[in-house]
Amino acid sequence: MSSRIFQSVILQMKDCTKLPLGVVDAEGTVVACTDLSMVGERWPQAAEAINRHDSAYVNVDGKLFRALSGWSTLYDYAAFIGGEGEEAQSLCGLATVALNGAKASYEEKHDRATFVKNIISDNILAGDIYVRARELHFPDEHAWIVFLIRMDPEGNPGAIDLLQGLFPDKQMEFVLSLSDTDIAVVKALEENWDAKELQRVATQMQEQLEEELHIKCVIGIGTVAPHLRDLGRCCKEAGVAIEVGKVFNTEMAVINYENLGIGRLIY
Repeated sequence: MSSRIFQSVILQMKDCTKLPLGVVDAEGTVVACTDLSMVGERWPQAAEAINRHDSAYVNVDGKLFRALSGWSTLYDYAAFIGGEGEEAQSLCGLATVALNGAKASYEEKHDRATFVKNIISDNILAGDIYVRARELHFPDEHAWIVFLIRMDPEGNPGAIDLLQGLFPDKQMEFVLSLSDTDIAVVKALEENWDAKELQRVATQMQEQLEEELHIKCVIGIGTVAPHLRDLGRCCKEAGVAIEVGKVFNTEMAVINYENLGIGRLIY
């Protein structure tokens, strides 16, 4: 998260109060403040107090803190104001609303999973893929694979959670909901990958979905994408594998596009 985004919001609120208003990160470091001389100060005792208390507002050393929304029980950023009382609480609450909006907008724009989903959904220009990949620090040397999971008759909310448990690396593995019936799993491949490993991974997903959630599904595997820009093609191929499989291999639960043979040509 860029501190410039927070600083921009904070400076717009500077005229609303003479009290110092700002943001601290998970370690208690001031990353943005109306008083620029305070940026960089560290308040570890504040970070401990915010994580320890369940209340919305936490008072530490005459400053009022309120955690911004996040994915875990531990906060990643918190708004603060140098004061106490109802007025300070109201201003801190308003700042939290504004900062949460800026934070959500930034994460939507820069989040890796959203970026990958935009590629496979063809919602991003090819030229922008290179720029955004550099911004998000995606490595150039990795090949990628897309597993397309089509559930019958419709999805189950627990399917996403189960698959995310199988692919916990949030930097190089992505579980993306595409529709009520389709989930895409995008995974970076190791250098020593082989076709048998892809088959094994897909079979594991299919078996666990059926055994644990009683979900009937078919999984299509596209060809390997040598670059992020090829993920859209890889996902389409996985979809074709599923469609061809319905006609020519009705009993198969895992279908690899590269193994379709004459069926692909006929389709």
